[in-house]
Amino acid sequence: MATKSTREAAMRAIQELAREDDKIVIISPDAVAAARATKFREEFPDRVIEVGIAEQDAVDIAAGMATTGMKPVVVSYAGFLTMRACEMIRTFVAYPGLNVKLIGLNGGMLGGEREGVTHQFYEDIGILRSMPGVKILTPADAQQAYEAAKAMMQLEGPAYLRLGSGREPEVFPEGTPYAFGKIREVKSYGDDVAIFASGFIMDRAIAALDRLHEEGVNGVLVDVSTVKPLDTEGVAAVLRRTNCAVAVEDHNIYGGMSSAICEAACHFHPCKVLRMGLRDVYPRSGKASELLDAYGLSVQDIVNTAKAARE
Repeated sequence: MATKSTREAAMRAIQELAREDDKIVIISPDAVAAARATKFREEFPDRVIEVGIAEQDAVDIAAGMATTGMKPVVVSYAGFLTMRACEMIRTFVAYPGLNVKLIGLNGGMLGGEREGVTHQFYEDIGILRSMPGVKILTPADAQQAYEAAKAMMQLEGPAYLRLGSGREPEVFPEGTPYAFGKIREVKSYGDDVAIFASGFIMDRAIAALDRLHEEGVNGVLVDVSTVKPLDTEGVAAVLRRTNCAVAVEDHNIYGGMSSAICEAACHFHPCKVLRMGLRDVYPRSGKASELLDAYGLSVQDIVNTAKAARE
């Protein structure tokens, strides 16, 4: 399957918006190259603030600039933002509801095959879901990352865009609609089981849905590209039809998208929802595809779990 860079796509969107809005600035804790923001810096050299390896400073500076009406975007590795600068995001951005945008790189196992466990992150969504007012966008491929970045910049208040390593499977055709805050049915054979998928393992979820259909199980695949605020009405409507589901994500099963789906089910339509993700372990380093297989996120694992959800 062809791959494209979600990092390049998101930064291209922000650079296009910056041509029309001189309040957009990028704040980098030594992450301009990693975020593929070099072209932005070439075009707008006075609108990139490089603070060095100092994520806490980057977030604090962004908070200060947001109070003046600027639109700062902080770019760094997902964990360095959400862990190292966690208190700064919580106290100086989320609590006052400032218009700061955060872009986290190397989300999940898919994101860290070059640098290993210290640079691949599975806790970021769970951390930010617990902070009131922080919106979370989890696009599935590059073209969706482009649309998500544009949508994020139109939102008021803090928001987090989760990106990968820069080699994400291309799963959706150009022109695929994107709507912040809404789930979308990617493909449907029937209502035997729902598969909710989020982020850059969408290609595996699509393959699993097709394999299930070949084996006589006719399910529906739902893209959860906004984890917060979750489209609870949309999720509940799907669950009422299928009465069982699987939630698949490249994240720890605690606090991420799968937890959000379970919470929605608990409130609006109690039924069996099986979660698929990292099960309270730190994975080893390695090639992304091999890691996903090794830690229970293969296509066949999704198939087997979907069948188990129906039992």
